Amino acid sequence: MIHLSRIKILKNCPPSNGRYILYWMQASQRSEYNHALEYAIEKANELSKPLVVFFGITDRFPEANQRHYAFMVEGLFETASALNKRGIQMIVRHVSPEKGAFELSQNAVLTVTDRGYCKIQKKWRLWLARKICCPLIQVESDVIIPVETASPKEEYSAGTFRPKLQKLLHAYLVPLRKRTLKRDSISLTLETLNIQDMESVLKQLKVDPVVSRVKEFKGGTVSAQKRLLYFIRERCKDLDKLRNDPSLDYLSNMSPYLHFGQVSPLYIALQVKKADFKDSHVYLEELIIRRELAINFVHYNSHYDCFEGLPSWARKTLLDHKKDKREYTYSLDSLEHADTHDPYWNAAQNEMVLGGKMHGYMRMYWGKKILEWSPEPEEAFLRALYLNNKYSLDGRDPNGFTGVAWCFGKHDRAWKERPVFGKVRYMNAKGLERKYNMNGYVKKINQLQYRYNLKT
Repeated sequence: MIHLSRIKILKNCPPSNGRYILYWMQASQRSEYNHALEYAIEKANELSKPLVVFFGITDRFPEANQRHYAFMVEGLFETASALNKRGIQMIVRHVSPEKGAFELSQNAVLTVTDRGYCKIQKKWRLWLARKICCPLIQVESDVIIPVETASPKEEYSAGTFRPKLQKLLHAYLVPLRKRTLKRDSISLTLETLNIQDMESVLKQLKVDPVVSRVKEFKGGTVSAQKRLLYFIRERCKDLDKLRNDPSLDYLSNMSPYLHFGQVSPLYIALQVKKADFKDSHVYLEELIIRRELAINFVHYNSHYDCFEGLPSWARKTLLDHKKDKREYTYSLDSLEHADTHDPYWNAAQNEMVLGGKMHGYMRMYWGKKILEWSPEPEEAFLRALYLNNKYSLDGRDPNGFTGVAWCFGKHDRAWKERPVFGKVRYMNAKGLERKYNMNGYVKKINQLQYRYNLKT
């Protein structure tokens, strides 16, 4: 049974006389542990109709480039194949997603969609809800606890949010049953892209080709599950002690797959709980509390992507120190090309540019230094977002926006006042050196650069 709190009717009207049930897949790009998909199968079986899944590829998604599209299309190819094995045809079209969904809904009995939290995702679903002539039902599948159920407001911090989620977790940390479709849709004739040929799909898209693809990450649910299994078997020991050391690799690296909905957070949580390793609570804190706190921020704060979305105390203290003298200032170009005096910051920037992802602890340091080295805090905020969204596979989503905002005071408290930062938390290179093997981290990234140069 899919929890009713996951289900929201966006357009309430009688079912149409259509050929199929339509699932507009956008946020949850997977065939497994997908509440929206399983709900759509239930409805298809109830109404004795085949199920068609639609995905729209737009080359106008904000700040997306070839790196992001290649990873996504790789996953879509796998998803289409997996759906086909379940008797479900997947239609992929080069079209703005909401308009493609509207076109296919003309022949649908009803339409199901998953849920997204960023502005463009909300805008698409609202547009379709106004235009569509059949029922439109949204099913939330990329959080453990539905966002409004978790909290009816924007939360101040993890401390205020955690107890609310902990009271509800037992009801939501339950396996999702895989349904069997009674009538397949494979024989339906519907125009679609040939996504078996990834290169031809990418050639049709007018996207920025400058940011190269990432070889370290392969898109798709299978790759995500393999990485998770390796993490649980090989990297969970002493996680609380080792996870923040950037010279080591004690990360699950699930964030790119979560970003594109190629793996379910519920699936990850259940696998971690099943493994029941010593520090599993540490991992679940990041996966559930921190990740869903980020979604809470983006959902309830319409200014999540700009300086104005920061807490009032953080904005005030940063603006009070706006004119403070900075020991170093760098242009955006210097930052983008990792051309600073700080070898640790340069390594973090290169890790993201070359590898498509930055170690989580270094991302905090990276963002703090952009604040310190930029002429003004407002410009620093925009620079951090620009760089993170351009190069990170896990940028441009609630975690990415919130991670940048945290560097500027979001979900944090006021600290001792100092130049430039005001009361916003400060980080420095000496602190990194006291805690971690920073020379080892720099060496690791140098090796990444060497491998990258060999490939290019």
